[in-house]
Amino acid sequence: MQEFDTLKNLVEEAEMDLQKAQSGNKAAGTRVRKKMQDIKAAAQTIRAKVLEMRD
Repeated sequence: MQEFDTLKNLVEEAEMDLQKAQSGNKAAGTRVRKKMQDIKAAAQTIRAKVLEMRD
């Protein structure tokens, strides 16, 4: 499922920025928050696809 691969990539990208944010990089913290919104949307898309498969 391509959507799941997209979700995994988003999480990996957020992890790199999270490490930078923990060391005090404010711009990285902003990027993490943006990625988390993208992750939320990607997860919602996957939920809908799984629901479609179930029906």
